[in-house]
Amino acid sequence: MTITPIKPENHINAATTDTNNKLPIVDCVARARIPTTNGPEIFLHLYKNNQDDKEHLAIVFGEDIRSRSLFKRKTPDESQKDRMIRGAYCGKLYPGRNIADEYRDPKTNELLEKLYFDKESGELLSPSNTTNTTTWDSQNPTVVRIHSECYTGETAWSARCDCGEQFDRAGEYITNVNGGNGHGVIVYLRQEGRGIGLSEKLKAYNLQDLGADTVQANLLLKHPADARDFSIGISILVDLGIHNVKLLTNNPDKINQVEYPPLLHVVQRIPMIPLSWTNSEKGVHSKEVDGYLRTKIVKMGHLLNEPIKLHEPK
Repeated sequence: MTITPIKPENHINAATTDTNNKLPIVDCVARARIPTTNGPEIFLHLYKNNQDDKEHLAIVFGEDIRSRSLFKRKTPDESQKDRMIRGAYCGKLYPGRNIADEYRDPKTNELLEKLYFDKESGELLSPSNTTNTTTWDSQNPTVVRIHSECYTGETAWSARCDCGEQFDRAGEYITNVNGGNGHGVIVYLRQEGRGIGLSEKLKAYNLQDLGADTVQANLLLKHPADARDFSIGISILVDLGIHNVKLLTNNPDKINQVEYPPLLHVVQRIPMIPLSWTNSEKGVHSKEVDGYLRTKIVKMGHLLNEPIKLHEPK
């Protein structure tokens, strides 16, 4: 994957609110450290919102990328143990730890980090408010993938799409940024089948086997070609203190939605080239995924250079 510049950075405080009140309101209700099979640790954030009843996720690489809604003091008398159970702690948990807002070396008891909060609102203070905290600098360009759930491609080994491949490669890319010390976020939105749901998606697969492409199948089922809405993803990124985004995508509509001034700016696009186009032994190889990618390029305008093998047969 190569990095393609989009536009210059426009620095602004990421704490700026959505003055038009158009974005969904999100609330991170829990966070936990996840050791992974590939090596790096991630912090999995679970979000609820005022727009739907689904539980959306943020997979965060870098402990210092912190949710404002999670870390906010819920009540003046909230216990430190309750904060740790919610995941609103700095550093790492260890047996015997009893303070969420201070991180001390478990062997020496040396104070490694202390969190600071606004006295009136209870909001976690960012580097722009104080020099005494190490939360991620919102002006730092951050690698982001906004990924829509795909049960068939991620879990059921489907060769109809490359969603599982894109999800895995996004994690690998973020991990390898800065020599294996990457900061980044994969926002995982629960909008299966380009927003039409799993049952309708399976019907669309049957229509594809009957000769329709992915766009035609959705339209025949009386759905939009792409019913996804990335606004919850935008709200999650703002809640995580992200402002300047390096977006892993080929989808121009996703770029347009994520570019949400003054809260979010897409400063770079990182293309996601299918592995099968560059390596004959890796990636997804099937006539179905060829048709799927062709439709994305021809009918949905995805930013990919079409290889010869995807041309329609004469």
